[in-house]
Amino acid sequence: MRNNVITFLLGLLLTFPVHADWYREEAAIMGTAVSVELWSDKPAEGRALTQSVLDEMRRIDRLMSTWRADSEISRVNAQAASRPVTVSRELLTLIERALAYSVMTDGAFDITYASAGKHYDYRAGIKPDAGQLAEALPAIDYRHVSLDKHNATIRFLREGGRIDLGGIAKGYAVDRCIELLAGAGITHALVSAGGDTRVMGKRWQRPWQVGIRDPRKDGIVSMIPLEDAAISTSGDYERYFDQAGVRYHHILNPGTGDSAREVHSASIIGNHSIDTDALSTSVFVLGVEKGLALINRTADTEAIIIDNHGLMHYSDGLARVVKNNP
Repeated sequence: MRNNVITFLLGLLLTFPVHADWYREEAAIMGTAVSVELWSDKPAEGRALTQSVLDEMRRIDRLMSTWRADSEISRVNAQAASRPVTVSRELLTLIERALAYSVMTDGAFDITYASAGKHYDYRAGIKPDAGQLAEALPAIDYRHVSLDKHNATIRFLREGGRIDLGGIAKGYAVDRCIELLAGAGITHALVSAGGDTRVMGKRWQRPWQVGIRDPRKDGIVSMIPLEDAAISTSGDYERYFDQAGVRYHHILNPGTGDSAREVHSASIIGNHSIDTDALSTSVFVLGVEKGLALINRTADTEAIIIDNHGLMHYSDGLARVVKNNP
């Protein structure tokens, strides 16, 4: 046993220089907890890169937050129903990616859900009444968002239209930060924004361990080992209120404008956070059967779903792993 420990420690010393260390920072950005952890053998660079990650998160928040009146997306929401609005190529490309997911999921993922979402206030326990929902529903349709890629403009084809990138922007931001670190030569790191996490390399020669939260009580229901991968979880426990025995939360079904309730959480594992973020929202809305069918036909992607009875369901690839490792 002692020899095994010595061999392991020697392996660490050979892999990681003795003057190297882990550097970690966290902050509240994009309406959630953002954290970065990385390994570097250059202390000044390691500390600077953690700050660069937080700065990049803040930059994207300034661009895409619907809570900021001065953001680019707020300008789109204020003006695009009356005229084409010129936007940055970055925002245009992300919206184009979001619309592609709308097509892929038959509208389960739809950034125009915000036409109804604007009537919810989860802190105050306010939801739209029947009249407000009836007025908002006709505007919820991703096909009402018209992009002119040549001129970089966005136009809403229906009055009352509004978009929100909450189901994809954090994943995009995590990917951007991982790319920033990789470009600086970092090979072992974790970047997380709320339910969206992506990792590079390992942590102390072992896979990173990312937990899936129990959606109804404190604790973790599963630990997922990851290397060079992304995981996103959408859950009904992040922004919500309970009223008359019904939970109203921020993941809305675009077809009804009401909270989707077939599952409590959907966790997606893949290569990039932009994809796992959008897919976790989509699967949550689709429910167990249709959600698993979507993941099973999507390459290099797996899912863990906790339904509204607390039962866990796995995509085909993970189901085989679970079966072989009871």
